[in-house]
Amino acid sequence: MSDPVFHWFLPTGGDDHAVGAGTHGGIIGAQDTAPLPRSATHRAPTLDYLTQIARAADQLGYTGVLTPTGVHCEDAWLTTAALIAETRRLRFLVAFRPGLITPVLAAQMAATFQRLSGGRLLLNVVIGSSAAEQRGYGDPLDHDARYDRAAEFLDVVRFAWTGERFDHHGVHYDVEGGLLREPPKVVPTVYLGGSSPAAVRLAARHADVYLTWGEPVEQVAEKVAKVRAECGDRDLRFGIRLHVITRDTADQAWADAERLIAGLDDETIRQRQASLRSLDSVGQRRMLDLHGGDRDRLVVAPNLWAGIGLVRGGAGTALVGSHAEVAARIDEYRAAGIDEFILSGYPHLEEAYTFAEGVLRR
Repeated sequence: MSDPVFHWFLPTGGDDHAVGAGTHGGIIGAQDTAPLPRSATHRAPTLDYLTQIARAADQLGYTGVLTPTGVHCEDAWLTTAALIAETRRLRFLVAFRPGLITPVLAAQMAATFQRLSGGRLLLNVVIGSSAAEQRGYGDPLDHDARYDRAAEFLDVVRFAWTGERFDHHGVHYDVEGGLLREPPKVVPTVYLGGSSPAAVRLAARHADVYLTWGEPVEQVAEKVAKVRAECGDRDLRFGIRLHVITRDTADQAWADAERLIAGLDDETIRQRQASLRSLDSVGQRRMLDLHGGDRDRLVVAPNLWAGIGLVRGGAGTALVGSHAEVAARIDEYRAAGIDEFILSGYPHLEEAYTFAEGVLRR
């Protein structure tokens, strides 16, 4: 078993000491009209603050940083491009969004980023979990059609990266004389997640790393086996997206976990759960089913806590415990087939140090 890879998270939607204020997720469902209110401790995603986090991740030994995408946050490409010169070896896992940009232009942008950064681009293919948000961007396609389009998009992108002139006449894209005059010397690694059959098929065809959210180890092992079976002989790595709350003692960690959601009232939770249920993401429904919006069901597996998912879209679980306990759970995920860990914690600057010093360097 190879050494695990650890990435951190760049909170381009803002940061905070608590969940529900400056955290991931803005207008996510058809019934949402405004993002959640910000708290007094909210940290805006200024370039200065994001630079602090990127430099810390770079110095602490994280391989890369995941940058989110959507209406709730700053643009991932512009933000990470601004951080290239502020870091030395850190890689940037940037959202690649089929349907919101043409594939040849996307291939050119990736090639430029690779040259300017010295090969530090990683690509996170995001199909879109909210039909309402997609329509807001001008994309009318439904869930499965978006995955079909993404497969064609990545076919075109990969051909463009060869540097050869080509034509492509497909269902979604029509390219005549396509040419990338300066293709990337190193093709970016492609990350892709999703729990639906359409997502698994797309990952088996195009992903270099398949991503899952932080479900219990047994469920993750089942998903890994399912995706591997779909891939056949194709080699694929696996990654997991988790929050972490790791402390010197388990009692300290659990107390800090409870403080993260102490300010959430029942009505806010109810509204956010309804909004998250409206999304057409199978993975999001799996996250919600872990706890059902019930504060009494948040410990969903040993040291796996779902409190963040009460109001946050996407990854909603955290590894909570002493440094030794969190390290042990990571080893269990590794035994289940996970190669890469994309982690985060509130606030992201402080927690980047806490995990690195408490777990990575032990």
